[in-house]
Amino acid sequence: MLNFLQRFGIFCFLDNNEYDFDKSYDCIAGAGVIQSILSKPTSSLKEIDKFIEVQQDWIFAHLTYDVKNKIEDLHSANPDKIQFPEYLLFVPEIVFILNKNELQIGACKKNPDEIYKAIISSPISKIKKETVPVLQSRFTKEEYIDTVKKLQQHILRGDCYEINFCQEFYANEAVINPLNVYKKLNKISPNPFSAFYKYNNKYLVCASPERFLKKTGNTIFSQPIKGTAKRIFSNVKKDETEKEKLFNSEKERSENIMIVDLVRNDLTKICIEGSVFVKDFLKIYSFPQVHQMISTITGTLKKNVSIADIFSATFPMGSMTGAPKKRVMELIEKYERTRRGLFSGTVGYINPDGDFDFNVVIRSLLYNQSNDYLSLQAGAAITFKSDAKKEYEECLLKITAMQQALE
Repeated sequence: MLNFLQRFGIFCFLDNNEYDFDKSYDCIAGAGVIQSILSKPTSSLKEIDKFIEVQQDWIFAHLTYDVKNKIEDLHSANPDKIQFPEYLLFVPEIVFILNKNELQIGACKKNPDEIYKAIISSPISKIKKETVPVLQSRFTKEEYIDTVKKLQQHILRGDCYEINFCQEFYANEAVINPLNVYKKLNKISPNPFSAFYKYNNKYLVCASPERFLKKTGNTIFSQPIKGTAKRIFSNVKKDETEKEKLFNSEKERSENIMIVDLVRNDLTKICIEGSVFVKDFLKIYSFPQVHQMISTITGTLKKNVSIADIFSATFPMGSMTGAPKKRVMELIEKYERTRRGLFSGTVGYINPDGDFDFNVVIRSLLYNQSNDYLSLQAGAAITFKSDAKKEYEECLLKITAMQQALE
C-alpha cells in the first residue's frame, strides 16, 4: 500500500504498530485530494470549523507548531527550510483502513477491485544517487549548555517553571528516498503514533510515541510524555533498573506533574466542570528505543464545542512547550535557532462523525525534496534542577533511531 500511495501528491499514512493505546484502527490512510483548506496569513482556526461542517466527511490534517500565532499574540521569525503550510485539512479521494490484516477501502468513486489490483502491482519507489546525509547541529555542545543555563536564569526569576528547549540537526544537499527511510525507521523504532505524510514535495517521516488528543463522542483525552530513559536490551536486569529509576526520579516526576497540571487546565476550558481527571498518572511505557513516563488526562466536552475551540484551548501541546505556555513560547522563539514548523505540531484524522485522533510530531525526520534539506529536531524539558549535559545527551538519544534509518 505504501508503494501505491507514492503516486499521489498528498497522502497521510498513520500506523499504531499494534500498540493497545485506545486505538481505533491498526492503520489508516488518506490519499489524493477532493477538497482542502490551506492556512493563509489572515486565516483563523474558525475556518477549519466551516470546512469540517461543509464536508462532513473523512478529513486528514496537520497543524504546525506555528499555529500558535493564530491562538496567541506571538510570531515566528526563525528560518524554516522545510516550509509546510501552517495547517492543511483535506478530504481524500481514497481512505484505507486496516484492521486485523483486513483492508477496507472507502470514500472512493473507483471500483475497489481496481484499487486492490493497483496496490498489488505498484512498483517499488526508487531514487537515483541516494546519499547518506551528514548531519550538523545548530548548537555546539558548549552553546547548548550555555543556553540551558540562560533558561534556568529565567526559571529562577520566575518567568517560567519548565521549558521544552529544542535543537535542530540538519543536512543540506540531502538526497534520500523518504519511503525507504520510513520503512527502516518503522522497523527500528515501531511506535504507536507513527506517520508517513507527504504534502507535494515535503515529507514527514515520524516515529512518535505520543498522542496529543483523541475524541470519541463527548469524551476527550490527552497523553503527554515527560520523562525519558534509555533501553538496555543486552541486559534485562539493567533495563528494568533504568525503568525503575525513571519512575522514581524526582526530576522526571516533577516535569510530568507540571505538564499534567497544564493539560488539565487546558481541558477545563472546553470540558464540563468537574469532569477532567487524571486516568493514568506517571505510568511507564517501554518503546523500542526508550522508556517513557506518560500520564493520561480525560474529560467530558461541553455542548457545542467545536474543533477550533478544542485546538485553541490545547495547542500547542504542553509537553512541547512548558509552563506557563505563552511565556515559554516567547522564550522558545528567542533561544531556538530554527522554526519548529511541523515538528512539535500534529498530524491526524477526523472521521465523518466528528471524532478524531492526533499525534505529537516528535522523533521525526522532515524533508523538503525541492531544496534537498533534511531536518531532525529533538528537545528536553528544562527545569531549574536540570543537568545541561544530561539534557544534551537526551537529545542525542532521541535522534538515534532517525540517524540509523538514514544510514
